[in-house]
Amino acid sequence: MEETWRFSDGSGPVTARSAPALLRERISAGRLETWLTSSAGRSLAVVSNIERALVTLLDGADDPGEHAVDPGADGSSDGYVLANGQCDTYPDADTVPLTEALRIVGHLLATGTPPPDAAWSIDR
Repeated sequence: MEETWRFSDGSGPVTARSAPALLRERISAGRLETWLTSSAGRSLAVVSNIERALVTLLDGADDPGEHAVDPGADGSSDGYVLANGQCDTYPDADTVPLTEALRIVGHLLATGTPPPDAAWSIDR
C-alpha cells in the first residue's frame, strides 16, 4: 500500500505535488512549524524562518530521526518560531534554504526517501 500524508491537524491529504505550495502558504501566513503524518506512522517536520528550514523525518514517536543538512553552511540563524511561540536558533548546517527544503519534502512524499543528491544526516 502506498504511503499517504496529512497535516498533523488532520487536513489533507498532502501530495508530493501539493506540498510545496501548501507549505509556502502556511509559512507566508506565519505558521512556521508544520508537521505531517503518514499512513505508515512516520512524521515529517518543517520548521522555517522564511529563508531556511529544518526538515526532520521521524519513523515513530521515540525515533531520534534524520534531517536535511547543509554541510557547507556556516553560522546560525534565528527566527524559527514553533507553534507554542518558542523562537529557536539553529546552526545553518542543520537547516537548508527554503527552496531546497520544499524540494526535499516533495521528493520524500513521492518516494518515501530524501532525494539522492540531498545532504542528509541520520541521527539514530
